[in-house]
Amino acid sequence: MRSAPTILHLDMDAFFAQAEQASKPSLRGKAVVVGGLGPRGVVATASYEARVFGVHSAMPMAQARRLAPNAAYLVPRFGFYRSISEQVMGLLRALSPLVEPLSLDEAFVDLEAGGAASDEESARLAGARLRADIRAVTGLTGSVGLAASKMLAKIASERAKPDGLVLIEPGTERALLGPLSVRTLPGVGPATGDHLRRAGIHTVDELAEAGEDELVRLLGKAHGHALYAMALAHDERPVVAERETKSVSVEDTYDIDIHDRLRVGLEVQRLADRCVGRLRGAGLSGRTIVLKVRRYDFSTLTRSETLRGPTDDQAVVREAAARLLDSVDTTGGVRLLGVGVSGLADYTQEDLFAQAAGEAAEHPAEEPVDEPAPEPAEPAERHWSAGHDVRHTEHGHGWVQGSGVGRVTVRFETPQSAPGRIRTFRVDDPALEPADPLPLVRRRPAEATESADPAGTAGVPGGGTALGVG
Repeated sequence: MRSAPTILHLDMDAFFAQAEQASKPSLRGKAVVVGGLGPRGVVATASYEARVFGVHSAMPMAQARRLAPNAAYLVPRFGFYRSISEQVMGLLRALSPLVEPLSLDEAFVDLEAGGAASDEESARLAGARLRADIRAVTGLTGSVGLAASKMLAKIASERAKPDGLVLIEPGTERALLGPLSVRTLPGVGPATGDHLRRAGIHTVDELAEAGEDELVRLLGKAHGHALYAMALAHDERPVVAERETKSVSVEDTYDIDIHDRLRVGLEVQRLADRCVGRLRGAGLSGRTIVLKVRRYDFSTLTRSETLRGPTDDQAVVREAAARLLDSVDTTGGVRLLGVGVSGLADYTQEDLFAQAAGEAAEHPAEEPVDEPAPEPAEPAERHWSAGHDVRHTEHGHGWVQGSGVGRVTVRFETPQSAPGRIRTFRVDDPALEPADPLPLVRRRPAEATESADPAGTAGVPGGGTALGVG
């Protein structure tokens, strides 16, 4: 473990909820809950105002509504959050080449590797500057932990929340860790925590006092050795810049169990298409197709098929997923479906899949047969997700507060405006359309001129562009 607190851990504060509050002036300072809004939805993030009522991440949404009935409940806007995350990660990579993202809103940074810090004073300065830069660029806050190891840097950022900075001075680690719960340590989840509790071990001090041999006896060799080292504040894990993606997958949980086998098949096809879209977006392909089915009784089945070579072909993934579904009994209903691809590579072998693609070269298409044109279908009712952006030809930009019974309620406001007015429309109102999120922060005039006018021809009207985050 290093002798200076030059490992930084950044954790954005209630990230999804904070981003929603920043983009919606009427929600600032109020309880906001982001997640799935259906009967089986779960909380993705709750604002600190909502946490006062006991709402927290991974809680069933129905329980959250009982605890905080007056909170704003919004559907996530992952594209919006991802764009903000990219800005934050860009600031981190300006500090060091060694940045290890853990999620959209959390990452480790090795400040020493980038020359951003070498001792306590310079590390604290780098952390303070980072927090200020994040606020200036995104309008949001993040908490920073600084320590000599990854484990301690993460503990420090938890103690810094919200919107703070905590530095753990080298030499004070054991005293800090001692009274903390064993659940504070990485790798101690509910099951391990309960096992240790039954053995009379509740704190990190008690973990260290138990001794390495006892922990190996209780938890096994690998886990016992690792936890004993962490109890002594020893953590040699390096910051790893690129963590290899092992799989790409998508899944959906349904508000009402699906009983119709045809509908199940169509959902699997749709999930396969989305999975392929993510594969192609990442420039990847894969050899192993995985199907996940959670049935009405919460039993979860996983089936997989390994192809002869990697692919990102939509038809191939669809057909493999359909074959896997054939081996699953969905009698009684399905509550969750997922399709994934693993065994990833950055190339494809399309020639191996002529058969899956229909062997078009060997079997030319038949002559088309004239058929009567189908009757035009009734247009489907437009769906408006709570919290998502819209634009009205008369009233401008707003967001959906709610919809139902053929009506949609919109509050018209922008990140830079005062809290806006509410209006209600028919769900099929032609003047109302979905819109992209607006930027949370606008560039200062000098920044906008520099960005929009690299040739030095400043002074052209309209140079004050916004910093896009959507």
